[in-house]
Amino acid sequence: MTPLDKADMIILRQMQEDCRIGLERLAELCALSVPSVQRRVKKLRDAQLIEKEIAVLNPAGFDTKMTFVVLVELERESLVQLDAFRKRVRGEPQVQQCYYVTGEADFILICTARDMQDFEALTHRLFFEDSNVRRFRTSVSMERTKVSLSLPI
Repeated sequence: MTPLDKADMIILRQMQEDCRIGLERLAELCALSVPSVQRRVKKLRDAQLIEKEIAVLNPAGFDTKMTFVVLVELERESLVQLDAFRKRVRGEPQVQQCYYVTGEADFILICTARDMQDFEALTHRLFFEDSNVRRFRTSVSMERTKVSLSLPI
């Protein structure tokens, strides 16, 4: 892909803020034609600079109101064992985010649950039933202060 120019950056910034923004509005902000903006958006998607366009839901309107930050330490870190843990996590709908990290933990997970019993069931599925999980530590979120995956571009 060619380097990003000012118009591409405007498109990406605007789409991070609201991916439902119309092509006409993007064209106006970029001072380009609608077909030109449409081609640029397609190019950004094809290059996977726009990876996914999603809606951020308000958990207060649903049954899963609790959020947990979980630090997971594995017993062994071979590629096979790391991939097995990643596969388990990807297959678990209650895990919203997963990061492979350096430091005390090997992974940090952001999880959601209806209540403590629901979270306990999740810990059994993900951690207690996995002999390669050495330990995990959990913090319960008191408030969603900021929720974003936006990049500062």
